[in-house]
Amino acid sequence: MLAVVAGLLLVGTCPAGCGEAPRPPPALVPPPLPPEPPPSATAAPAAAAPSRPRAHRYAVAAESGTAAKVAMDILARGGSAVDAAIAGVLTSGVTHPVSSGIGGGGFAVVWDAKTRQIHALDFRETAPAGLRPSDYWKRSDAKRGVWAGVPGEVAGLHALHARWGKLAMADDVGAAAAVAEGGFPLSAHMARALKWNEAWLVKAPRYAFFAPGGSLLPVKQTVKNPALAATLRRIAAEGKAAFYEGAIAEDILATARDGGSHLTAKDLRDYQVAPRTPLHTAWAGYDVYTMPPEAAGGVLMLETLHMHDKAELEALGSGSGSYLHVLAETFRGAVSDRVRAIGDPAFVKVDAEALVAPARMKARRAQISLTTTRPAERFALEEGGTTHLVAVDEQGNVASITSTVNNMFGCKLVTRGGFVLNDELDDFTSQALERRFGIRPGRGPNSPRGGARPASSMTPTIVLERGAPVLALGGSGGMKIATATTQVLLARLAFGLGTAEAVRQPRIDTPATGGLTIDPAATPDLVADLVQRGEIVDATKPNFSAVQAIALGEKDGVRFLDPGADPRKGGAALVE
Repeated sequence: MLAVVAGLLLVGTCPAGCGEAPRPPPALVPPPLPPEPPPSATAAPAAAAPSRPRAHRYAVAAESGTAAKVAMDILARGGSAVDAAIAGVLTSGVTHPVSSGIGGGGFAVVWDAKTRQIHALDFRETAPAGLRPSDYWKRSDAKRGVWAGVPGEVAGLHALHARWGKLAMADDVGAAAAVAEGGFPLSAHMARALKWNEAWLVKAPRYAFFAPGGSLLPVKQTVKNPALAATLRRIAAEGKAAFYEGAIAEDILATARDGGSHLTAKDLRDYQVAPRTPLHTAWAGYDVYTMPPEAAGGVLMLETLHMHDKAELEALGSGSGSYLHVLAETFRGAVSDRVRAIGDPAFVKVDAEALVAPARMKARRAQISLTTTRPAERFALEEGGTTHLVAVDEQGNVASITSTVNNMFGCKLVTRGGFVLNDELDDFTSQALERRFGIRPGRGPNSPRGGARPASSMTPTIVLERGAPVLALGGSGGMKIATATTQVLLARLAFGLGTAEAVRQPRIDTPATGGLTIDPAATPDLVADLVQRGEIVDATKPNFSAVQAIALGEKDGVRFLDPGADPRKGGAALVE
């Protein structure tokens, strides 16, 4: 029976070289098993032994409830975790085009249960070869197309399927096409996004179905996108080439060029998915594997782990003012490292191991005081969008995938095929910010370059214990992705929280513009405690970062899966 574990709607591996556990960690807490029946007060015939709890088979956690159901259906049909993730990610692009879709790209971390290896794939968008850096220094509505990178999602999902798919790729893609064709209920999160973008949407004829007659659709209203359904049907029938060549490619080029882009047919044909070696560290008996640069989120996560051991965090206390303050100070240093050191490894040398080196992190930790906040440089650095999905199949394979079009509705250019183009090149570092950090403009690690992939906060992660996966997670929310994902990881590994509670806990963020933001659900006493430590706290803004996670384990010989979906975007966590 399918069980909904979490997801309230809100309205308005082991590769060679795995670290050995210095000491056995406390076991992760599984969902409670049924209680033993009370003893009878009178003699009674011997009862049959209670039945053994049924093992969980598979699970999904996603931001879109429709996408989660589609992914679970793929698993029920015998699909792999990767099949489920492909169908779920594509469906998220149908139901939540504000933050993802085939006009974007992303990253994936996969645990292969057969080979007991973890793999990372980079299908991030790339800049056109003919990129002109001068086009990027000032955003212009008349030239939105210059922000669009070559979309990588279709190539990335096909690469994943080629290695780990069990069902036909046409079945995975077709499941999403059916949703676009048959319709889906508008989620509360998507309804909010429509309202935030109302001025644009009512003037976007190719997205008129979101605002028929000029009025935005309400929550739960059925939405259909027949143009996108036709696009997905074509990809299902003809494969990856249908997207990067032919009519769909011509549609992409025409749409981008209308917005001032220098994208060419060769840029589309030449796009390549990049296999990556995951970043890895051993921490408190766990092996943590996450995405390497040009993703910067994994660097922040490993810096945090190398700065604070489990005993220290336990002493501070989960959710305490001292704990959150220490994390805030840690995160600020990581953002600075991103600007100074992270870029596309095809163009710049990124020594991630040196950045997260324990000795370097211990020296930084020594500068953090529990009672004061160090002055931090303030600067403008924005990143938006994204969605995340985690899937576990019956064979124990795990897929953790983050997909994005960057800012809300990407560059707000909609193709005839019913999908938006990303504005991912916005994530290159501006000249002003390079000067701020003493970097020669145009010579920084993340400067705009033809064919380069801009730095990202995305942080898909898988954690092993004694060579088996125990946690898979990732998040959305732009610059908040890495900080949010790291906080959920620590809530689970350091404090043993259940997955749903770990994603629901109030979280902090340290925006580059300064200060500290915390969920409005934080208590006044907690806010006051942070203020006493010198933090400038803003507890007035809703936090729409969202983390999806699944914990895996065994209790009394029975396999359990504990998925958690972030209520901030009305996610859904399903287990069978």
